[in-house]
Amino acid sequence: MNSLRRRLFLILLAATSAIWLCAVGWIYLSSRSELEHVLDARLQEAARMVHSLVAGGNIAAAAQASPLPETGYERQLSCQIWSLDGHLVARSGGAPEEALAGPAEGFSEREVNGEPWRVYTILDADKGVRVMVGDRIGLRDRLVRDLVAGLLGPVVLIVPLLGLLIWVSLGGGLSPLNAVAGDIAARDADDMRAVSPTDAPAEIRPLLEALNGLFGKVEAARRHEREVTAFAAHELRTPLAGLKTQAQIALAADDKATRDGALRQTLVSVDRTARLVRQLLVLAKLDAEPASPTDEAADAGALLREIIHQAPARAGVTVQLDPALNGLLLKGNREGLHLTLRNLHENAVEHMAGEGHIAWRRTPDGLCVEDEGPGIPPEELARVTERFFRGRHKSASGSGLGLAIANLAASRAGARLRLENRTERRGLRAHVAWPSNKVPA
Repeated sequence: MNSLRRRLFLILLAATSAIWLCAVGWIYLSSRSELEHVLDARLQEAARMVHSLVAGGNIAAAAQASPLPETGYERQLSCQIWSLDGHLVARSGGAPEEALAGPAEGFSEREVNGEPWRVYTILDADKGVRVMVGDRIGLRDRLVRDLVAGLLGPVVLIVPLLGLLIWVSLGGGLSPLNAVAGDIAARDADDMRAVSPTDAPAEIRPLLEALNGLFGKVEAARRHEREVTAFAAHELRTPLAGLKTQAQIALAADDKATRDGALRQTLVSVDRTARLVRQLLVLAKLDAEPASPTDEAADAGALLREIIHQAPARAGVTVQLDPALNGLLLKGNREGLHLTLRNLHENAVEHMAGEGHIAWRRTPDGLCVEDEGPGIPPEELARVTERFFRGRHKSASGSGLGLAIANLAASRAGARLRLENRTERRGLRAHVAWPSNKVPA
């Protein structure tokens, strides 16, 4: 059932009907008890009236007397006068010939001629008679049924009217939702303004707040996408312009040395452009793939040896691999781990000025890489993982994406990237750390 209005209507109608039926049941039980009490009192009153006539010595008149007006229920009362030795002295018209009750005085119930009777008996020892006045229990049940039928009768008329009122009321109560839906439906695709919850009922404010939060996230994602596109266009423009310039120089050069120099610079621009395109594609892939838990594990030593072997060699830069990294199993997606470590390694190599030393070490909560580059100014440490952020010590071929990719890939692998300047000497230390319950084995 997709309609909230219809669902609420059925729930309210069913609940109202159930309450009504429970009320009818309660009235039935309480009315039956009260009716029994009233009818017993009337029965007792009728018996005493007949007994008073008997006590006056007019037994025949007592038997023929109608104790109560003969209308409705009272005309069904029957009277018998029995002698103490068991002979029927007199009876009212319509009363059975069989005794209505036993010898005991007071109220009793007995089946006579296949019908149950409720009887009140008065014993008069002085006159030597028993006065019995009774009525049929089936008649009492009919009176209770008539009472309940009188209560259920209006339900047949009231429930449809009640259902109509509930339906109309629900339409008015749900009108704020319809207003919000109409407001959103009338918007353009680019309109991400928050829906005002000021006049909305308290019940739908959480929905509006969640919707506004979603609008904010969508707007932030779109703004981020526009920024990435603008940054990428800007970053690609520079190497492409360099490629064109160097190609023009090579074409216009008359001597071989100038032409060879221009071609070498062309290769440098091609490498820079290829690296930037590769990083943009990697970043787009990481953004598109949601993080998901995995049971994969990768050997840190083997992974780093593969990365070092694939990385372009740079004169004067040496790389040391801690033997403790061999056999260290890193938990997480292998591709994400490879991206993290490769970008950290390339970043370390890229920022080495001339000769230097890069060291990969094992740490209690993961691993780290140390270089001997210029480090990062303390005021920029919090921003270097932002996309396209290039700080004071930017490299000529850098695009500001390496650390951003490393940080995002580490988080997808369940780890955290932490950067700090080395204190014992010049350089940067990049930690890849796992939570205490997921420390690599």
